[in-house]
Amino acid sequence: MAADSTLLLSLVEEYVSGLQDSKAKDTATGIKDGQFTILQLVEALGLSLTSSQPHTRARGVQLLSEVLQECHEGLTEGEVEVLIAFFENRLKDHYVITPPVLQGLRALTKCTVLPPGSAVSMLRSLFQDVHVQSLMLTERSCVYKMLINLMESREAELKGLGADFVFGFLQSMDGERDPRNLLLAFQIANNIIHRGYDLGKFAEELFEVTSCYFPIDFTPPPNDPHGISKEELVQMLRNVLTGTPKFAEFLLPLIIEKLDSDVLSAKLDSLQTLTACVSQYEHKDLAEFLEGLWASLRREVFQTSSEKIESAGLDALTAITSCLSRSVLNSDSEDSLCTFLDLVLRDCKHHLSEPDLKLVWPSAKLLQAACSASNRASHIITAAVMPSLLEQYDNRTQCSHRRTILEVVQRFVQSVKTSQSAEKEESVFVAFRPSLCTMVFSALNENNSSLQKTATSVLTSLAQQPGLLLDSDIELAVDHLTKLLLAEEDEGVSLAVVECAGALAELYPEAFITKLIPRLKMEMFSDPIDQDNNRAVSEHQSHHAVCKRCLSALAAVSTQARIVHESTPVLLEVLSSAHTGSVGFSVDQVVLACRSLQRIAEKVQDTEETGRCFHDLVIPRLLSLSLQAALQGEESSGHRSPLLEESVLSAMVPVISTSCSRLQPALAEQTALKAVSLFLNGDVSSLPNNSFPSHIQLLKQQGDSWSQSQLVCLLMGCVCSLPRSVEVPQVEQLLSELEEMSCTCTHPLSYTSAAKCFAGLINKRPQGEDLDRLIQRTMKRVYTELDSASSSACTQAFTLLVWVAKALLLRYHPLSTTLTDKLFSLLDNADLGPMAAESFSLLMSDTTDLLNRGCHADVRIMYRQRFFSENSAKLVQGFNAAPQEKKTNYLKALSNIVNNLPKQVQISELPRLLSLLLEALSCPDQAVQLSTLSCLEPVLADPLPALIQQLEALINRLIALNSSPAMSVRIASLRCIHAVSHFPEHEILPFRARVLRALARPLDDKKRLVRTEAVRARGEWFLLGSPGGR
Repeated sequence: MAADSTLLLSLVEEYVSGLQDSKAKDTATGIKDGQFTILQLVEALGLSLTSSQPHTRARGVQLLSEVLQECHEGLTEGEVEVLIAFFENRLKDHYVITPPVLQGLRALTKCTVLPPGSAVSMLRSLFQDVHVQSLMLTERSCVYKMLINLMESREAELKGLGADFVFGFLQSMDGERDPRNLLLAFQIANNIIHRGYDLGKFAEELFEVTSCYFPIDFTPPPNDPHGISKEELVQMLRNVLTGTPKFAEFLLPLIIEKLDSDVLSAKLDSLQTLTACVSQYEHKDLAEFLEGLWASLRREVFQTSSEKIESAGLDALTAITSCLSRSVLNSDSEDSLCTFLDLVLRDCKHHLSEPDLKLVWPSAKLLQAACSASNRASHIITAAVMPSLLEQYDNRTQCSHRRTILEVVQRFVQSVKTSQSAEKEESVFVAFRPSLCTMVFSALNENNSSLQKTATSVLTSLAQQPGLLLDSDIELAVDHLTKLLLAEEDEGVSLAVVECAGALAELYPEAFITKLIPRLKMEMFSDPIDQDNNRAVSEHQSHHAVCKRCLSALAAVSTQARIVHESTPVLLEVLSSAHTGSVGFSVDQVVLACRSLQRIAEKVQDTEETGRCFHDLVIPRLLSLSLQAALQGEESSGHRSPLLEESVLSAMVPVISTSCSRLQPALAEQTALKAVSLFLNGDVSSLPNNSFPSHIQLLKQQGDSWSQSQLVCLLMGCVCSLPRSVEVPQVEQLLSELEEMSCTCTHPLSYTSAAKCFAGLINKRPQGEDLDRLIQRTMKRVYTELDSASSSACTQAFTLLVWVAKALLLRYHPLSTTLTDKLFSLLDNADLGPMAAESFSLLMSDTTDLLNRGCHADVRIMYRQRFFSENSAKLVQGFNAAPQEKKTNYLKALSNIVNNLPKQVQISELPRLLSLLLEALSCPDQAVQLSTLSCLEPVLADPLPALIQQLEALINRLIALNSSPAMSVRIASLRCIHAVSHFPEHEILPFRARVLRALARPLDDKKRLVRTEAVRARGEWFLLGSPGGR
C-alpha cells in the first residue's frame, strides 16, 4: 500500500512539476486497476492544489480533470458530489485554472450518478463565475458540450431553472464566431425550442442571438479536417429559427428584408427558411405580413434569372397557401386564405390574357403553386381563372397563342391533381368539363403539330383527374387518337399520341379494347396491293408508316392483362399473315411486330394471368410459325416467308426470353419441358396448328439447308432465360447435341446460337465434378479443332470457346482461367488472331439476349475488374514477346478490355499500361485508335506523373491522329489535345508552338464538329503563357 502511495505521489510530481503529460494516462490506468482511488489522488494533489502559484494549481487541476475523463464511469455519488463542490469553488480562482476546471466539470456531466440538484448547482456557478466568450475555442466548446450532456441526462432539473437557463445560455453563446462551436450552440438552442423549455420573456433575445447568423455565409477552408459544411450550418440554424411560432413576428420581417439582398445564396436560404417556418405556423401568425411576403415572392418569380430562386419562391408560396388553408373560420373572423389569394389573383390573373408576353408564364406558375396547396385554394383559383382561359382559347386564332393557353391549362390541371385529398372528392374541373373537352378535341383536329402534341398532354392530365371524364368523353378521345394515329405523318405527333394512348389505356381499358384495337387491326390488314395493284410507291410507303404507328400503339396500350389478351393475337396474326403471304407485310414490319410483343412482355404487370397468356399463346405460336416457315422453305410460287430471315428470328428471341424470364415457376417448368421435347425429340404436340411431320430433327443441319437448324436461337430464348431454380429436362443430352451442332454446323446463325445456348446452360449448372468433366470434354474437342491446321470447323470451335469462356468468367468458375489463357495464346495465330482480339470485347461487355441478370444468369460483381487484374500482366508480356506483325492483336485486345472497365478503374490502372496505350495510338486499326482515345480522355483530366513523363510521345501521336480519315478519331484526338492544355503550364509550354501549328489544319476541316473541337483546343493552347491567360 505504501508502494502504491509512493507511486501515486511520484506520478503527481512528474506531471505537475516535470510537465510530463503522459503521466496522466498512467495515473488513470492505476485508478482503473484499483491501485489507488480518485480521493487518494485528490489527497496526493494537496500541495499542488493549495500552491500559491496559479500555474502549479492549474497543473494539479488539469491532472485531476484528465484522469476524470478516463475514469468518470467508476465514481460513486459521494465522490461526484465532493468533486463538483471542488470544481465549482475553483471557478472563482485565477483565470488560468478555468480551462482545466471546465474539462473536469464536463467529465462529471457524463456520470450516471450525478447527485440531485448538482446539475443546477454546476450551471449556476458556470453562468455566474465564467464569461464564456472570453475563453479560448476549446474551452467554449467544453461549455457547450457540458450543456448538451446535462440536457440529455438531467432535463427535468434544467427545466426547473425556468427562463434562467435560457438566459444563461444566451450569455454564453452571444458573440460566438467559430463554426464548430456554432453547430453545438445551434444544437442547444434547438433542444430548448423543441423540448419545451420555458423561454419566458427571452424569446426575442433567443431569436436575436441566433438570427444574427442568418443567412449563413461560410466557405470551409480547403482540406478542412473538421468536415463542417455550409449546408450543415444552414440546416441547424434553420431548425432553430423555424422551430416555434413565437419567432414568427421576428422571423418574417427578417426574411422579407433578406429577400431584398443581391446575393443569390441569401435569397435562396431565405425562401427555403420561409417554406420551412410556415409549416409550423397558423394563419394568425402570418396575417400582418401577407402583403409584404407576397410582394417579395412576386418580385422573385417575376424578375429572377435563377431557376433555383424561382423554384424556391414557388415552394414558399405553396407553403403559405397551405398554412392559410388550415385556418378554421369563425363567423366574425376574416378569411385569410381568400384575402391572400385575392392579392395573388389581382397581380397575376390579367397577365394570363396576354399569351404573347413574357409575364404569362411567371403569373401562371405563381397561380399554379397556390392552386396545388390545397383543395380549397384550387377551387378559388380555378373558379377565377378557368373561364377566362377557355374564353381566350375560343377567341384567339394564332396557334402559338392557343398552344400557350393549352400549356397553362395543363399546368393547372396537374397542380390541382397534387392538391386532391385522399378522400374521393369531386374534381374542381367538373364544372368546366364540357368546355375543356371541346378545347382539347378541337386542338387535336388542328393542323399544327405543336398544338396537337400539347393537346395530347392536356388530355392525359384530364384523364388522370379521378371521375372527371365521362365514358362518352373517353370514347371520343379514343376516336381522335385513332384518327391521328392513322392519318398524322409527323413523327413527333405520333409519339405523343402513342404515349397518350398508353396512359389512357391504363385508366380506361374497355374503350381501347372495343374501339382502338379493332380499328388498328382493320387498318393494318387492309393491304394496299389488294385494293389497287397500281397504287403509287409513295402510298405503299405511307401504309408502311401507318402500320409502324399501329404496331407501336398496340404495344403502348397493352398495360393490363385484359388488353394484352386482345392485342397479342393481333400482333401474332401479323406474323401469320406475313408467313402465308395473305397480306403483304414486309420483313421490317414483321420485325416491328416482334418488338411490340417484346415491349408488352417487358412492361405488362408480372402476374400469372399475363404469364399464362405468353405461355399458352405467344410462345407456342411463335415456335409454330417459325417451324412452319422452316419446313416450308421457298415454295414454287416464289413466296419466301419473312420468318426465315435472320432479322426476324433475332427479333423473336427477346420476346421469348423476356416472357420466359418472368414466368411463374410452374409455367416456367412446363415451357422448358415443351421446348426441350420439341428440339430434342421432335415432339410437336404442344404447338398449335399441328400439321407437322412426325420426325423432325431441329438440332441437325439437313444438308445445305439451314432453315431448321437456325431455329436453335428460339430454343436459346426459352431455356437460357429461365430462373436458376427451374430444372431443364434432359439437360445432359441437350448439351451434347448443342455441342455437336456448334462444332459441325456451317450456318453462322445456327452454330453461334447453339454455342450461346450451350454457354447459357453451362452458366447456370451447379458447381461440381459433373460440370468440370463436361467443360473439359468440350474444351478438349474445341482445342483439337483449333490446333488442327486442316480443320474446317475452326471458326465454329472458336465461337464455342469464346461463349463458354464468358459463361464461366461471369460466375468465377476456376476453369475460366484455362479458357481465357487459350484466347490469349490465339492472339499469335495468323488466322484467328484478329478474331481473338475482338473476342475480348464480348468477354467484357454486357449481352442483351442471355448471360445477364435479367435472364437469371450467374453474374458475380466486379468480374471485369477481377479479369483485368489477373490478366493485364499476361497481356503486357505477350505484347513484348510477340513479333511486330502480331502486336496489333495485343493492342486491340488491350483496348477492348480497358474500354469496358468502369471509369474509376481505368483512371487508377491506366498509368501502368501507358506505354501500350501510346503504342495503340500508332496502330493502323481505327477502332483501336478510337477506343484508346476514349480511355485516355478521362485520365488526361487529372494527369499523373507517369503521363507527364511521356508527354512528348503523347502529343506527337495525338497530333498525327488529327489527319485520320475517320471523323470520330479526329474529334477524339482534338479533345485529348484540349485536355492536355490543362496540364501544369511549365510542362506543356515547350510544346505550344508545335501544337498551334498542328491545329491550324483541322480549323479548315470539312466537318463542322471537327472544326468546333479544333477551335476549342487551339483557344486553350493559344492562351498558354500569355498575360491574363488561364
